Amino acid sequence: MFDPKEFIASLPRRPGVYRMFGAGHELLYVGKARSLKDRVGTYFAAGNVNPKVQALTAQIEGVEVTVTNSETEALLLEYNLIKAHKPRFNVVLRDDKSFPYIHLCVEHEFPRLMFYRGARSAAGRYFGPFPNAGAVRDTLNQLQKLFRIRNCRDSFFANRSRPCLQHQIGRCSAPCVGLITREAYAQDMAAAVKVLDGRSDEVNAELQARMEEAGERLQFELAAQIRDQLAALKRIQAQQVVTAEGQRDVDVIAIVGEAGEYAVSVMLVRGGRNLGTTSYFPRAALAEAGEALASFVMQYYASAEAPAQVLLGTPLEEAASLAELLSSRTGRAVEVRHPLRGLAVRWVELTRENAVQALRMRFAQRQGMEEMLLDLSEVLDLPEPPARMECFDISHTGGEGTVASCVVFGPEGPLKKEYRRFNISGVTPGDDYAALRQALARRYKHVRQGEVPAPDLLLIDGGAGQISQVHAVLAELGYGDLTLVGVAKGPDRRPGQERLFVYGAAAPVTPAGHSPAARLIQRIRDEAHRFAISGHRRKPQRPHLDAHRGDPAHRAAVLHAVPVGRSGRGPVVRGRRRYRFARRLFRAPPRPELAPGRIPRSGRGQADRRRRPGAAGQPGFAHAHRAHRRRHHRPRDHHFGAARMDGRDRRAAQGRRLAARQVQDHPADHRSVADAVPLAAPRVADVSSGGVDDDDRRRRDARFHGGLSAHRVARA
Repeated sequence: MFDPKEFIASLPRRPGVYRMFGAGHELLYVGKARSLKDRVGTYFAAGNVNPKVQALTAQIEGVEVTVTNSETEALLLEYNLIKAHKPRFNVVLRDDKSFPYIHLCVEHEFPRLMFYRGARSAAGRYFGPFPNAGAVRDTLNQLQKLFRIRNCRDSFFANRSRPCLQHQIGRCSAPCVGLITREAYAQDMAAAVKVLDGRSDEVNAELQARMEEAGERLQFELAAQIRDQLAALKRIQAQQVVTAEGQRDVDVIAIVGEAGEYAVSVMLVRGGRNLGTTSYFPRAALAEAGEALASFVMQYYASAEAPAQVLLGTPLEEAASLAELLSSRTGRAVEVRHPLRGLAVRWVELTRENAVQALRMRFAQRQGMEEMLLDLSEVLDLPEPPARMECFDISHTGGEGTVASCVVFGPEGPLKKEYRRFNISGVTPGDDYAALRQALARRYKHVRQGEVPAPDLLLIDGGAGQISQVHAVLAELGYGDLTLVGVAKGPDRRPGQERLFVYGAAAPVTPAGHSPAARLIQRIRDEAHRFAISGHRRKPQRPHLDAHRGDPAHRAAVLHAVPVGRSGRGPVVRGRRRYRFARRLFRAPPRPELAPGRIPRSGRGQADRRRRPGAAGQPGFAHAHRAHRRRHHRPRDHHFGAARMDGRDRRAAQGRRLAARQVQDHPADHRSVADAVPLAAPRVADVSSGGVDDDDRRRRDARFHGGLSAHRVARA
């Protein structure tokens, strides 16, 4: 039996860390103290009427202490214990995602600036950290507009034969195709790096000098371009500048709220530029504001580099210990203080206002979430609002790169740390049922093992067919009693017309279009859809030709063997023709007779060549192509189940029959890719050919073979 009085009497008045345990030796709380005896004694004092402290002490069955040499050492040990065990009553920073940076990879001949998050182990320079991903992307967007720096991946860069859309809209100088020299690109990149370093004034002076030099050389278009670039840079500087003495690097941190519900805002100032503010909502069931702020600072700078100054909105006893610890981590002096006068006070007030606004928005979102959950429980006739909801969705392109997503929602909204993706394999391409079964089996295997809690409500993007398949999988795993709902789009596929197929119900439920329940269902379904699509897009997409042939060398040989027509046609027309034939040929197995001159032409050609006659006075290729389109793209006209045919249809059918005879008579002249690719089936079952002369036979043969068989018949 734990005796608080006897235990407190044995404690020393030295700095250290204390750990409070509950039933089953569960770690409830970790704290640090300058004096262990005085600090631990406050929890069991008779005058302590804090309900949260009383709730903690009522569960305590044991306390352990660790004496340290200094308060700084105690602070570090407390952080490590909280990070490792995440006690229920401690301050825990929920969003532990690493901070985003801008990464400059210097290994490439034409380097690029890119978004980066994670351990900074790759070679190159890093700029940041930034408060959020949006700030990084905005900065990259502005730099790309200003200096036309490439943003494509190296693999995309290495395989370009012409400029991409970014160059056409004036946001890339197209180094991939040699439209800019290495020296000029390096000059633009150096200017962008100076902007990121906070040396924008140097860039302004350089641009001003380059503009004047271009004007003296009578290069007025270049001068106008630099003038616009200079004006855009000044606009960006006007938006980002903070009134600061010199080029300062400062973090401003403020906390608002009460025990159990805090909001902490962090404003980042780098080089005198305000990079933005980010708000956090740490879990702090017991700590007071000062203790919660100190714990937050320790966890925050575990993954972020501390600047020269850290300004706090609340005075802390541990400020000196925090400064010593952060200085030892960064290898330079870091000042941690609560400002009392000057510009720093205005910064703290601005950050505190942002924290208050963030906390208000969080309360409003929580209230709206409670309303939506209550309405959903009424619509689905649930005994109580669901505390945990999961939704699954499938994403693929033509059955390739199938990815399943699982998103999780709670009483406060999405629980993004619990989202999961599943790469689907071993199923028939395009079989969404099989993909869904595999994802559910993999997910609920972990649920059955106790690694993941079971949801109160399971949503599936689909209708009755999907939920029947899902229920079969859940029943095999022992979760057949879960509330299972399929979310199907309405007749017009518009938001607000969703039908909810509840497993076991006789008819689907249709909530009101703008009801809280409908908004919640749409939000969860759309989030699952977004998460699945983003995972699918990250997977490497193989072109159809490579996927089916498995032979890139053969693909290249096929594309270069395609005749592109007479001289004078530009690269766009040639590229379109080769692309159309690649799409047509990728299903056929490799054939040795694929050689230049033996692959049929495609495309209409250019207008001045459409009427050019073929060899020996025969109809030209464009004429045969139009006949082919008339045959295969005219709408059918059915009358009492029988196909009606006009004169052109009859002539086309006769041409097909006659061409088939020519193939039988001259098989050696008709071996081509057209034999390997099945053409469209005839539109009628049987047509009598009747008598025709040789010229008619050649013309109808041309309609069937796209203008090539007519030439072969003439040679025969």
